[in-house]
Amino acid sequence: MDIFIENKQIGPGYPFYIIAEAADNHLGSMERAKRMVLEAKKAGADAIKFQHHLLDEEMLPVIPMSDNFKEPLYEFLKKYALNLAQHKELKQFCEKIGIQYLCTPFSWKAAQELEEMGVDVYKIGSGEMTDIPMLERIAGFGKPMVVSTGMCTFEEIDRTYNALIAKKVPLALLYCISEYPPVYEDCNLKVITQMVERYPKAIIGQSDHTPDPYTCFAGAGLGATIFEKHVTLSHSLPGPDHDVSIDFKELAILVDGLRKIEKALGDKKKVHAREEPIRQWAFRSIVTTRRISNGATITGDMIWSKRPGTGIPSWKRNEIIGKKAIRDIPANTLVSVNDFK
Repeated sequence: MDIFIENKQIGPGYPFYIIAEAADNHLGSMERAKRMVLEAKKAGADAIKFQHHLLDEEMLPVIPMSDNFKEPLYEFLKKYALNLAQHKELKQFCEKIGIQYLCTPFSWKAAQELEEMGVDVYKIGSGEMTDIPMLERIAGFGKPMVVSTGMCTFEEIDRTYNALIAKKVPLALLYCISEYPPVYEDCNLKVITQMVERYPKAIIGQSDHTPDPYTCFAGAGLGATIFEKHVTLSHSLPGPDHDVSIDFKELAILVDGLRKIEKALGDKKKVHAREEPIRQWAFRSIVTTRRISNGATITGDMIWSKRPGTGIPSWKRNEIIGKKAIRDIPANTLVSVNDFK
């Protein structure tokens, strides 16, 4: 099923869709959040994504924490999560400067509030990927859903894929490793090609937590067409995501690289017009190794190959051996079919 975000079609054969994931790296500051929007636009990203947290709808106050958190997530978000009015302001700001506003809801109520705001698409985090009851409700809005698949088995992804395809919602699945940051040995990027084959009714992309652009470049060659990357204004800021984020100079490098790869991913093997002049001097033709007299029978030691490639192609050498010369041919000379019978 085709996916359109605003007026952009996404998927194989269309330009890559690049998402700058702001997450909560704004630390609750609207000035910082708007600066991130401006920097993402400047770097060439298609969209910038934020997160909508309603804490008591989303989690219990005390939950287990991974080692990338220096304080409990509940307490961190209590200090830094944006409220609904701030999200509305950011959406308007994005529309004003010409970059797509995206947002991840972390609860059903957050999704309802985003729907009231008029969002164009729902980005679902890996933690909610298996929450099929909530995903089915969100699918009821009839808008595209882009779902990350970190820390999930194929069986879990299958279940969500089947549920959302049954709802006839435009769907993208993002390959993801939910490590912060992942070790490269865990990336297993060839899974992207497996997902392309396994989920034919979904667009496949990549949500990447490595601290550089390289794995996204590889993913582009493996079938991913959507790319999500955490961004930060400074790695020195507090919070769990800065260490897995790239700065906006690095985002510009990522965008530039993906745009070049996008152009380079054709699948037709042919001789291009700009290669033709190179063929003429770089290929090899048959030349004489010594003077050949009129009437001589051509033997292998009389001819060999040299540049340029404007004469008889060297691969036809065996066709010339055994023929008779019909004129005197000087040594070290490009021969032609008219020299033999």
